Amino acid sequence: MEFDVVIVGGGPAGLSAAIRLRQLSIESGHEISVCLVEKGSEIGAHILSGAVFEPRALNELFPNWKEEGAPLNTPVIKDEIHLLFNETRSKLMPDWAVPKAMHNEGNYVISLGNLVRWLGSKAEELEVNLFPGFAASEILYHEDGSVKGVATGDMGIAKNGEKKHSYTAGYELHAKYTLFAEGCRGHLGKQLISKFELDKDCDPQHYGIGIKELWEIDPAKHKAGLVLHGSGWPLSESGSAGGWFLYHAENNQVTLGLITDLAYSNPYLSPFDEMQRWKHHPVIKHYLEGAKRVSYGARAIIKGGLNSLPKLTFAGGCLIGDDAGFLNFAKIKGSHTAMKSGMLCAEAVFEALKDGREGHDEVTTYTEKFENSWLYEELHRYRNFGPAMHRMGFLMGAAFNFIDQNILPSGFPFTIHDNKPDYDCLDRKDLARKLEYPKPDGKISFDKLSSVFISGTNHEEDQPIHLQLKDPSIPMSKNLPLYDEPARLYCPAGVYEVVSLAGEQRLQINAQNCVHCKTCDIKDPSQNINWVTPEGGGGPTYPNM
Repeated sequence: MEFDVVIVGGGPAGLSAAIRLRQLSIESGHEISVCLVEKGSEIGAHILSGAVFEPRALNELFPNWKEEGAPLNTPVIKDEIHLLFNETRSKLMPDWAVPKAMHNEGNYVISLGNLVRWLGSKAEELEVNLFPGFAASEILYHEDGSVKGVATGDMGIAKNGEKKHSYTAGYELHAKYTLFAEGCRGHLGKQLISKFELDKDCDPQHYGIGIKELWEIDPAKHKAGLVLHGSGWPLSESGSAGGWFLYHAENNQVTLGLITDLAYSNPYLSPFDEMQRWKHHPVIKHYLEGAKRVSYGARAIIKGGLNSLPKLTFAGGCLIGDDAGFLNFAKIKGSHTAMKSGMLCAEAVFEALKDGREGHDEVTTYTEKFENSWLYEELHRYRNFGPAMHRMGFLMGAAFNFIDQNILPSGFPFTIHDNKPDYDCLDRKDLARKLEYPKPDGKISFDKLSSVFISGTNHEEDQPIHLQLKDPSIPMSKNLPLYDEPARLYCPAGVYEVVSLAGEQRLQINAQNCVHCKTCDIKDPSQNINWVTPEGGGGPTYPNM
C-alpha cells in the first residue's frame, strides 16, 4: 500500500503529526495521503499517563478545542508537594519552596487515553487512514539505504513458527516519509537509532518506570482538580530515587502512581512492591480506605531530556514524541511536548512533499524548526534537572534544581551530563542489601497477577514469544549468579520467573502477562532482552488511563 506519509504509533505525537499534515493539505489544496498504524486493539488502548496535561500544543492544533468537545474537564485547582520521611511521617512543602516546573495553573487533570481517542476521531474526520490492531514489526529500506516504509506483522503464526489456519500475511506500507512515534523505547526507533548512529553525539538515554492505578474513592474525600506530588519514602529507604503522584480526576476518581528511577543500584528492588507499600502511607491511604481499585498499568518513562535527545532525522524518516525522548521530566509531562514535536515534523514534511521531494532525503528542516520553537526553549531550560538528581543525590540535587529553577532567571549557564546508562548501575547481589516486602492486604495493596488482570492484558497464547533473549544462557549463567536475576523483580507484571525443572533452574517467560512497559529491554544488566511487537491487538486495554 502506497502513501505519502506513514506514521507508526497512535499516541499524542503520531496523531498530532497526522492531523497537522491533513490540516496543511486541506488548507493548501495540495493533497497528501496519511496512514497511521497502531499496535493496540483500538486507538488509546495502550495509552498510560498520569496525567496533568498542559494544553499549549493543543491550543495550537485545535484553538477551539473546548467547543469541539476535547475531554479536558477538570482544571487543576491546587498543587500540593509532600515529602515522605518514613512510613508515617511527612511534610507538606510551602508554595514558595515548590519548583516552578511543578506549578500547574492552567493545566488539566485528564485521562490521556480519552484525549488520544478524541484526537483519533479528529484524525478520522480529516481522512487519515487509521489502522489500529496492526503492529509495525519491520522497517523497509530502499536500495540506497533510505527508509521506504514499514511492514506490519503476520497474524496467525504459532509459537513454533508454523502458520496456523488463521494465518494472515502482514502488509507492506510504503511512504515517501515514515514518522516513528512508538513512544518510550520504541522497538523500531531503537533499530533506527543504532543503524543511523543517531545517538553518537548525545548522552545515554535515561528512564524511569511508572506504575499507575485508577481508583474510585469516597465522594467526601474527593476534590476534583487537586494535584499531589511527592518524593522520599519508600524509595529513599530502598536506596533509589523517584517520585509519586495522586490526581483527583472527574467522577470521584483518583489516578495515582509511583515513578522509580531505573538508575537504581539494588538488584533486589521491586518497583511494583515499592508502589504497593507506598500506598499505605497515611497521606495516600487516607484517600484509598473504603475505595475501589478500577485499573492498573505500567510503562517506562523516557527522561533524559535535551541532553539525551538523538538526531531526529535520517534518510526517509523522522523520530517524534518519546521515540526520540521529548518528555520534560522536570514537569513530569510529555504529552504537550510529544504533540508539538509531531506538529513541527508534520510542517517540515509537508514542505518537503509540496516541493516534490520523493523521500530518499533527510527532512533537516524538522530539526531547524525544533531548535527555533518553544519546545526547544522548554527542554533547554530544564536540561540539568535529571543529571543533577542522578549525580548529586536527592538532597543536593533538589537544592541545585531549586536554585536553577526558582532563583536564577535563566538557570545555571552550564550543562551537567550523566553518561552512565541505567542498565549499568546495578550492584552485584553480594554487595546489595536484601529487601523484604510485606504481603499485600487485598484492600490497599495487591499482587502482580491480580493487577495484570484488571489491566485488561491479553495476548494470543499460541504465538512466538515477543520477549526475545539474544543469548538464552545468560539469565542463568550471568544474571542469576551476579544479580539474582533482577528481571523477576523489575518487571511489574510477573512475566519473568526463575523456576526449577528436574533439579535445574531456568528463566520462565510468561509473555501473555506483558503490559508492554519495556522495562526489561531497558534495565536488563546484560542487555540481553529484546522487546519486539507481539501479534497486533495484543497487550493491555486501558480504560480512562
